[in-house]
Amino acid sequence: MIYNFDEIISRKGTHSVKWEAGELLKQFGITERFDEETISLFVADMDFQCPQPVLDALHARVDTRMFGYSIHSASSDYHEAIQGWFKRRHGWEIAAESIVYSPGTVEALNVAVRIYTKEGDGVIIQRPVYSPFTSSITGNQRVVVNNSLINTDGYYTIDFDDLEAKAKDPNNTLFILCSPHNPVGRVWTQEELIRMAEICLANDVVLIADEIHGDLVRKGVTHHPIRTLVDDDRLISCTATNKTFNMAGLHCANIIIPDAAMRERFTEKMGFKLPTPFAITALIAAYNEGEEWLAQVNEYIDGNLTFMQNFLTEHMPKVKYRIPEGTYIGWLDFSAYGLSPEEVHERIYCRANVVLEDGKLFGDEGLAFQRICTPSPRPLLRQALERIADQF
Repeated sequence: MIYNFDEIISRKGTHSVKWEAGELLKQFGITERFDEETISLFVADMDFQCPQPVLDALHARVDTRMFGYSIHSASSDYHEAIQGWFKRRHGWEIAAESIVYSPGTVEALNVAVRIYTKEGDGVIIQRPVYSPFTSSITGNQRVVVNNSLINTDGYYTIDFDDLEAKAKDPNNTLFILCSPHNPVGRVWTQEELIRMAEICLANDVVLIADEIHGDLVRKGVTHHPIRTLVDDDRLISCTATNKTFNMAGLHCANIIIPDAAMRERFTEKMGFKLPTPFAITALIAAYNEGEEWLAQVNEYIDGNLTFMQNFLTEHMPKVKYRIPEGTYIGWLDFSAYGLSPEEVHERIYCRANVVLEDGKLFGDEGLAFQRICTPSPRPLLRQALERIADQF
């Protein structure tokens, strides 16, 4: 079927974090203004319908009229759907026993920090990076060790000398990798991924890769799950349906932990978790029948990112922006305006009434930046950008 991603589907009255959590956003200092006219582009979920096969499967599940405790380990079709997707899409052979269900990637990262490190240990991350990476470290009384990315005209690369020096420090025992990277949009090359893995393995640093944006890449760009490049069971990967298929509210991530001892420690610390019957049903339908939808949504996102680049070039040429290789995130550099981060924030959030995410949330490297999530109908994205442009 052909999907109409220009359709504006109201999410009011659906308990949407993106569109109805204004009071919470004010409480946490994300924005001072949130009302009926606010355009919200701060959170990484899509304003598009989910794949039709997923909707059909969920309707069928509802028709069973019972929603009791459900278990995925007894259902081979759950594992087979995961295995089939990653083999077809990424050439990745995943053993069924290595798949560990988690309600979400952030919860999995917190569990990994608690079991693969001890209090006071250093955990390496690469800022500017998704803020829960930091909170998973500091919230568990560990120490943030920043291998800051190198920004060259909006193109980010890895400081490998610094990474190696920090990996050699025996106090640093875990590396959380974002691949593709949120928010800078890099899809790491095979060479970059292999080198990061080899550095960690050589220094007994556990590497856990957040790969949940791996299916959202531009045409001609290839995402490589790190386990397809380095055959070492000590490498852990986080996968999920939430970004790929716009199903974050179903809370379904799958952590791939090949090493049996590491997997046992992880599952013991995480505790007994059961996915909802809807999460199981939706995952199977998405991985088995969702490729047509994904192809169309990736094409539409590509169009949104190109549209935004053209709009900024014409109306806000001082904003530095590079189309990301992966994700649907725009990382906008406002430094050329010579304004303080607070003034940029005031113009966008309060005057334009558009909610993005301040770059400071991703580390000091993001102070001059704003993060914008673009998977919305293009007319809505255009309206948000026009409002912002009017304030600059």
